[in-house]
Amino acid sequence: MNTFQVRLPASPEVIHITGTDRSYQKLAAQVLNLISQGEFAIGARLPSERALAERFEVSRTSVREAIIALELQGAVEVRGGSGIYVSQPSAFKTPAFMPTSGPGPFEVLRARCLIESEIASLAAVTRQDADLDRIFSALAAMREHMDDKLANESADRLFHLRIAEATGNSVLLQMVTALWDHARGPLWLQMESHFHSPAMRAASQDDHQRVFSALMTRDAEGARTAMRSHLERVIDEFAQAWR
Repeated sequence: MNTFQVRLPASPEVIHITGTDRSYQKLAAQVLNLISQGEFAIGARLPSERALAERFEVSRTSVREAIIALELQGAVEVRGGSGIYVSQPSAFKTPAFMPTSGPGPFEVLRARCLIESEIASLAAVTRQDADLDRIFSALAAMREHMDDKLANESADRLFHLRIAEATGNSVLLQMVTALWDHARGPLWLQMESHFHSPAMRAASQDDHQRVFSALMTRDAEGARTAMRSHLERVIDEFAQAWR
């Protein structure tokens, strides 16, 4: 079983990481240690994401996930348009830090990009008219609930599941279901709180319409490209600089 624990005040020896490790978890632990050692002072602004990525030799998306995890813990405060600041120790929500033993949001999104692009391509060939009806119903529900985030997200999820269902392969459907459900954890929700917007929902609607149009015309390559472009755009949205 994976374990991950950091306590403050801390020294490097109190970090316990076993099993398959995640770079954002290691980075969060390292940053917490530097806070406890005084290198990152209480109330001080952290270095930029780029500087942290270069220092710890990780990707900027791993830094983003680590910052989100630290924010959930109450260790840092993200101030839009200003930067990321070290919180007072009293702001910590629990004495132990244990974000998750699973993959971070970007890891899941990249997996979805690879898998769902190919699923869309296959569905363009295998889909039946009844599948199109079900996919269109989800697409229409997304548009109808454009101003209702939760209802829009539910329809969005159904849209992707209906496409997987149209392949006729139950394993692919299970994979997409698992990817969607796994992604919606605390890290994802916190990241959404910073970057999700009505404009992002509108852009996703346009993306989904392009996927659906390719499915209608049995354009396998078009469906693959449209789905990949959609998920790459979502990744780019969540990786943009803090506002």
